[in-house]
Amino acid sequence: MSMSLALHGGSPVRSTMLTYGQQWIDEQDIAAVVQVLKSRELTQGPRVPEFERAVAQEAGARYAVAFSSGTAALHGAAYAAGIGPGDEVITTPITFAASSNCVLYQGGTPVFADIQSDTYNIDPLNIERKITTRTKAIIPVDYTGQPADMEAIRALADKYGLVVIEDAAHSLGATYKGRKVGTLADMTMFSFHPLKHVTTAEGGVIVTDNPDYCRKLEMFRSHGITKDPSLLQTNEGPWYYEMQELGYHYRMTDLHAALGLSQMSKLERFVQRRREIASIYNEAFADLPGIITPYQSPDTNSSWHLYMIQLELSRFTEGRRVWFEALRAENIGVHVHYIPVYKLPYYRQLGYASGLCPLAERYYEAVITLPIFPKMTSSDVQDVIQAVKKIHASYNIS
Repeated sequence: MSMSLALHGGSPVRSTMLTYGQQWIDEQDIAAVVQVLKSRELTQGPRVPEFERAVAQEAGARYAVAFSSGTAALHGAAYAAGIGPGDEVITTPITFAASSNCVLYQGGTPVFADIQSDTYNIDPLNIERKITTRTKAIIPVDYTGQPADMEAIRALADKYGLVVIEDAAHSLGATYKGRKVGTLADMTMFSFHPLKHVTTAEGGVIVTDNPDYCRKLEMFRSHGITKDPSLLQTNEGPWYYEMQELGYHYRMTDLHAALGLSQMSKLERFVQRRREIASIYNEAFADLPGIITPYQSPDTNSSWHLYMIQLELSRFTEGRRVWFEALRAENIGVHVHYIPVYKLPYYRQLGYASGLCPLAERYYEAVITLPIFPKMTSSDVQDVIQAVKKIHASYNIS
């Protein structure tokens, strides 16, 4: 049938737009930031190491190094791993561009492996097919909050002598085979963007058990400069410092860290609410023909950064865009995650072409992101369900 917004000519489900994600800031968070504003140290003070310890403890890691953003943290990890010109790094195309851009920053070459058809995470079998003598690292992404198949990826890394940098921007608080995300890779990146599980406004952290990686990360985020007496090549006095490597100004401020510290105390509650909403969605959409709800591997316990539905396009022949615009007309702020990275104009200029990862491309054409965040009320959740069912009913399929 011909779908159009005219089919929804009555009142929309909601009177105001419900975004797909939103931070939850309370008075405790505000007070924590104000306390730093009233202090002497807005940056390079005590809050950053306190926040790093809290993240390391949550992740089960020995070290945590905070950065000004998740992208900066990934750049630091690529640097610490020794990625440089001539090196190849395998990652997934179903991710935000930062997952592969960090390789380009270091002069390396991203290589895209296709996804699994069930979890939509990177496929270890496809990873192995892409490994060459130039492969230096693997960057798996825990898409939507469900950890990638890290056991299989770790086995490949050990077999071929590769570094594993887990992009866990979506998966703080998730587990894989009973183990916390943060204990599964050589380095793991967490993002603290406002749409993530907890926020520092902008920020990222790398956790690792490797002291050499930790040292490189700490220097890289601070211009490549050290004041550590044990690392100095010479020492002219208490004021003395050395720039030993080429680094960047990627430090997190105490303002951001204070917010993150306060937010970390709510992580368990926030993740639990995301899981509750996902469960409600799964039950509500289970019997809708043509709607595929997210598969969850029994090996994982997702922290549900995103909730996706996939359309069976053989039933909805007009495609995803009609659904997207119809849901927006109902004031449900749906989104799409993600355009396959290699299809972006910059990557096309580098020589990447369509057809590299057929499963990823088919998935992208059919997926819609629904709202999911802890601050959603029960009424908000039901509005999303009502809107999806309203549009589905317009097709009269069974």
